[in-house]
Amino acid sequence: MTNDTKSARSSRARGMGVAALRGLGLALITLPGSVLCFVLSLVSIALIPIGVGLVTTPWVLTGVRAYADWRRVLAAEWGGVRIPPAYRPLPKDANPWTRTFGMLRDPATWRDLRWLPVDMTAGFVTALLPAVLLFYPLEGFAIAAWLWRVLDGESGYWYGFVRVHDQTSALGAGALALVLLFFAHFLTARLLQVHFRLTQAVLGSNQGELSERVRVLTETRRDAVDTSAAELRRIERDLHDGAQARLVAMGMDLGTIEVLLDKDPEKAKQLLAHARKSSVEALAELRDLVRGIHPPVLAERGLGDAVRALALRLPIATEVNVELPGRAEAPVESAAYFAVSEVLTNAVKHSDADRIWIDLHHTAHTESAGMLRVTVTDNGKGGAVIEAGSGLAGIERRLGTFDGVLAVSSPAGGPTMVTMEIPCALS
Repeated sequence: MTNDTKSARSSRARGMGVAALRGLGLALITLPGSVLCFVLSLVSIALIPIGVGLVTTPWVLTGVRAYADWRRVLAAEWGGVRIPPAYRPLPKDANPWTRTFGMLRDPATWRDLRWLPVDMTAGFVTALLPAVLLFYPLEGFAIAAWLWRVLDGESGYWYGFVRVHDQTSALGAGALALVLLFFAHFLTARLLQVHFRLTQAVLGSNQGELSERVRVLTETRRDAVDTSAAELRRIERDLHDGAQARLVAMGMDLGTIEVLLDKDPEKAKQLLAHARKSSVEALAELRDLVRGIHPPVLAERGLGDAVRALALRLPIATEVNVELPGRAEAPVESAAYFAVSEVLTNAVKHSDADRIWIDLHHTAHTESAGMLRVTVTDNGKGGAVIEAGSGLAGIERRLGTFDGVLAVSSPAGGPTMVTMEIPCALS
């Protein structure tokens, strides 16, 4: 048996165990949690006519929403099933009457209430099945080995449809357990996925996905406008404080040279040399400014060579791997380039790394769609997080303009891996 085969079997066995334990945990929480939320909701809504429900209902429904949101998180993290929330916003200073009836008029509230009885019945069963399918065979093996002697009574002991009363029937129970374990090998993870799909079918809505999409587009548009305004202010500031000031000083020097040319030629030569130096410095600053807006190497040779040029300027040994069969649109290339530049700057300043690896490749889904993936890894001390005001948060906003995503893995002690994905097609 090859090492790859052993590794695949070990990975599948771990996946079975994880799915069974997750399903068991969900089952133990699903039944009491959903029953409690459902009963409290019904009682609180029933008490609205006498006024008590006006006070309790917002609190109860807020708890139901928190419970549903937690289950959404589990569905995304454990099953890869996204169920975006679609709750209507409520004024923060709303009175109990407004909050109560505002929440009751929200279709998402009634989806939550419809989901609770489904979750405490079918949801409980679909969560428990993976654990039963994996752990029930263990009882069959124990019965076949010795447990049947303890459980044997006048009427025998039933394991599934096998009546165990002697060693032969106990071996039959063991054979049944082996069959169940065979099916568990293929069905345990799938059954847990069924639970999450059931949750999505009842708790999710197409309107929720549309609302979430509109919200994301609104945020990314606002971020794009803010980023563009900040970039314009930076360019204006750099021009005013740098090249413009040098050009003004150079103009004043030239005016002085005209006056001194006949009176003091030696002094005029000195000012002329100074003016020449100022022109060189102004030109260098203008080139740096242009490079900061859109590097010439990026426009002329594409993203791969532009990132290689970035790597050559770093004080840390950097290895670049590029697999791009074509070029993306200019805005996408620019966003990816500056995102990589920001990540590399952070790595040099904060990671204490002595080696960096950069990988760029494109995965084509169809002829007109694909994904540009950029991974930057360093062997530094780790601890990088995406937080408000950080460089990584700025990168996330920049990529969000193109429906891109940013993922950071940076445990304490390292290594740090920053992965950026942007949907695009290559020409």
